[in-house]
Amino acid sequence: MNSIDIYTDGACKGNPGPGGWGALLKSGHTEKTLFGGELDTTNNRMEMTAVIEALSALKRPCKVTLHVDSQYVLKGMTEWLVGWKAKGWKTAAKLPVKNVDLWQKLDALVSGGGHHIEWRWVKGHAGHPGNERADALANQGVEHALQQAAGRH
Repeated sequence: MNSIDIYTDGACKGNPGPGGWGALLKSGHTEKTLFGGELDTTNNRMEMTAVIEALSALKRPCKVTLHVDSQYVLKGMTEWLVGWKAKGWKTAAKLPVKNVDLWQKLDALVSGGGHHIEWRWVKGHAGHPGNERADALANQGVEHALQQAAGRH
């Protein structure tokens, strides 16, 4: 089983507002970068989309070390998800889980992908090379979304 390090990040100019996501996938000496964006989104949605897109890019089951700077994504996947699913996608306060569409996609990728995933939190904007690259890619995603919108007018 291949080992891979994945660094993900999301960015939003305004929350909600134009947003972007980025991912850096590293396995040995091989690197792959991914990014994208949306015009009307939130930072949390972009953080989640980065992880979804990165895991979707894997062609076969891998041993993944997933580096995120989002406590929302980390705690959602490692602490809250089990309870949400048991309560029919409701929070402890019996409210609908926000971003349920993305949580369900992420859950399906994690549980059905055959990957062994180790979740790691990294402090954002603290000079961590993988996180800084993912952050730059997320910002590239914002610019890409804005350029596409400008081209439509």
